[in-house]
Amino acid sequence: MADLTGKKILILATHGFEQSELDVPHAALQKAGATVDIVSPEAGEIKGWQGKDWGRPVAVDRTLDQASANDYDAIVLPGGQMNPDTLRGNDKALSLIKNFFDQGKVVAAVCHGPWLLIDTGIAKGRKVTSYKTIKQDLINAGASWEDSEVVTDKGVVTSRKPDDLPAFVAKIIEEVKEGRHERRAA
Repeated sequence: MADLTGKKILILATHGFEQSELDVPHAALQKAGATVDIVSPEAGEIKGWQGKDWGRPVAVDRTLDQASANDYDAIVLPGGQMNPDTLRGNDKALSLIKNFFDQGKVVAAVCHGPWLLIDTGIAKGRKVTSYKTIKQDLINAGASWEDSEVVTDKGVVTSRKPDDLPAFVAKIIEEVKEGRHERRAA
């Protein structure tokens, strides 16, 4: 596995995130040597969703007000239905995601996480994938959707579902190692 020592990655989530889509990247990116912070609009703990019920709580390292894209190399956006749907109504969350993109840093979203790429304008003109139920939302937002386990377009990394997490994490690591990405309009 690639060495991410010295790299900092932010995972943005709130209550209702898909448990594995936060836990798996968090553990794998730390194992690769990165410092990984869980950032949320609320302090304390946020609770995941697992299967058909609430999952386990995860400690928040920083609140949204304490986080800046300037301090990180990448942002990861877990899915679940509730988590990204709540975050897309939060202007500070959308601004933070857009700042990562504007700085040429890796923006990675899985499952329903790409909803946040719609609300930030990032999806337009990009190749992406997502959970199948938001495919049409992404197409309507001007994205080119494909049914693949991981899709990358100039540092924007997307995946479909928990089964795709190994490929998703491997691609995040590869993209973070690569560094800044040119963002030309499509």
